Amino acid sequence: MDDQMGCRMGQVEQMIRHAYWSSGCTGIVIGISGGIDSAVAAAFCCRAVGADRVLGLTLPSTISSPDDTKDAATLCAAYGMTHKVVSIEPILSGFAAIPDYWESRFLLGNLMARIRMAVLYYYANRDNRIVCGTSNRSEYLLGYCTKFGDNAADIQPILHLYKSDILEMAKSLDIPDRIIKKTPSAGLWAGQTDEEEIGLSYREIDASLAALERQGWQADTPAEEKVLGLVKKSTHKRVAAPSLLALQQRLDETARGN
Repeated sequence: MDDQMGCRMGQVEQMIRHAYWSSGCTGIVIGISGGIDSAVAAAFCCRAVGADRVLGLTLPSTISSPDDTKDAATLCAAYGMTHKVVSIEPILSGFAAIPDYWESRFLLGNLMARIRMAVLYYYANRDNRIVCGTSNRSEYLLGYCTKFGDNAADIQPILHLYKSDILEMAKSLDIPDRIIKKTPSAGLWAGQTDEEEIGLSYREIDASLAALERQGWQADTPAEEKVLGLVKKSTHKRVAAPSLLALQQRLDETARGN
């Protein structure tokens, strides 16, 4: 590991420690999917506050791959984290009983993401923990996440890292090679892969995002055009819900100043 990588990792761990200490919590809970993003985020948490304070939850449905659950267990064992597997199927079945319920891939996928985050927060509330998010910068900017689902958390240790950065971090953190080489998938339906759903490889996505940022968010290539369109369409996922509160506060401040 070079000095620059060590410095970047140290900054992430310091951020986690600060959030941990300032919250007054006694632990961290994180969803462990068996994928690279949650693996890297969990590794940072263990390094920052100690593995004995980190709870990893794997939350499968019937369409989840058993191999992913095995990889999640392997990761948690390697880092010394407590690991629990909690099926979300009973909760999904409860939603199926509501009036006018119907399913599509996207409805079910978003529902599963929100259920998983609700379960993480249940354990956080029960055990006085904070929830660690696992979103990376590439997916965050594209809006490739579920609002109030996988983009909800108390800390986001990898949100500043592109997917390509996550791969480099994973190697430095000794994440199992099987996880590093796994095809990225949100696991929202059988056979789903991130790159196929988005329509671009992560290499193209990261290169386009980096170019757009350099170019003042002006696109020069078809890939950049597509990425820019996704960034614009998902703006609502990255900003606070519209309200008149901010306007009212400014008016109040102006009135007090007069």
